[in-house]
Amino acid sequence: MRITWQPRLLVFCALIGAMDSTFAMETQTEFNAAYAVAEAAEKEAGILRNQWTATEAALAEARNMAAKGDFKRAIAAAKEAEALARASIFQATQEKEAWKDREIH
Repeated sequence: MRITWQPRLLVFCALIGAMDSTFAMETQTEFNAAYAVAEAAEKEAGILRNQWTATEAALAEARNMAAKGDFKRAIAAAKEAEALARASIFQATQEKEAWKDREIH
């Protein structure tokens, strides 16, 4: 009994396709997690009234890249947005106390 290469090729292609869709799901999940963290940090900055336009731009870029399926760049943009939001939070908390050092006694 002779087995041709065609059925093996079909099985191979199916396995590659399954692996590719699993990878895409993982990156979609990773993006969702990274974006949620960035968005939460941005909301915290909003509570402190210190949201930066650069953070909003990074969040928009993350959404745009995710919509295009470029999850590597989407995750990078979400992480950048998180870093910017955390920096704005740091700035707001520092400024909240720094005025005391500048006040004339």
